[in-house]
Amino acid sequence: MSGETDSLDLAGGITRSPKERTIEGVLFLCAALSVFVTGAIVFTLTVDAIGFFTQISPAAFFLGDEWTPAIEPLSFGVLPLVSGTLLVTVLSAFIALPTGVGAAIYLSEYASPRVRSVIKPALEVLAGIPTVVYGYFALVYITPAIGMLGLPVSTFNVLSASIMVGVMIIPMVSSLSEDAMSAVPDELRNAGYGLGATKFEVSTGIVVPAAISGIFSSFILALSRAIGETMIVTVAMGQRPRMLDLSSFPEILFSSGQTMTAAMVQLGTSDVSGGTAAYSSLFAIGLTLFVLTFVMNLVANWVAARYQEEY
Repeated sequence: MSGETDSLDLAGGITRSPKERTIEGVLFLCAALSVFVTGAIVFTLTVDAIGFFTQISPAAFFLGDEWTPAIEPLSFGVLPLVSGTLLVTVLSAFIALPTGVGAAIYLSEYASPRVRSVIKPALEVLAGIPTVVYGYFALVYITPAIGMLGLPVSTFNVLSASIMVGVMIIPMVSSLSEDAMSAVPDELRNAGYGLGATKFEVSTGIVVPAAISGIFSSFILALSRAIGETMIVTVAMGQRPRMLDLSSFPEILFSSGQTMTAAMVQLGTSDVSGGTAAYSSLFAIGLTLFVLTFVMNLVANWVAARYQEEY
């Protein structure tokens, strides 16, 4: 007897009514619209970025360590902006990833249904707070609190902005990780308990490894969100582009900096004229930011497909 079976397509031979075909067409347009908008954004960024690179060489843009697009002498090196973006992203990851995974483990393995019904929506409320509120909270409360610890922190600084970006992405990590852990079959947990494992051992040694693809995907999506954050870093971090100098660590955390998104806000709200290199650099920065987040999402999809468990 052959082990191969043909799948039964119950909808394939059904004659669809005009109403059904209309609904299908509307749904297709909804799907096509998202693809069209994405393609239009990428096309616009690429065309305008090419116009920028006709005025400024790509080597000067990607390898330059000075960013002064509106002050003489003009310089368009994007490395200070990239280093500021990566610094905020890494610091926020140290806050959000362990906290989010810890919250997810508690919600999935320890919390009762009643407690979970209260804590999980409360965590997700954080995702609904406008980011400008996070920024002003960092500026008005977090920065003075850091100063009270005796640290030489300036009014605008990297540390307070990174803390608030980390808090902002905690709900994304915790919610997606908890969903991945909840999808792990109870048979795996019961097998661990049957072998004498404790609840902590089952949670960290069985559930987390089984859900690792979903957890890692939540990491990448959260970090992509942190890279693209605008208002928190604009309000709390300042607008002074600086190269990441590890020799000055940790003093660099207590001073101001600038990310790629904050630089785009500064240029977009300044008096630079359209058609100039300074104005066109907006699109070059945007394209660079898009490529970074796109690569991170590709990595997340690859990891999810490579290590995803099927039950």
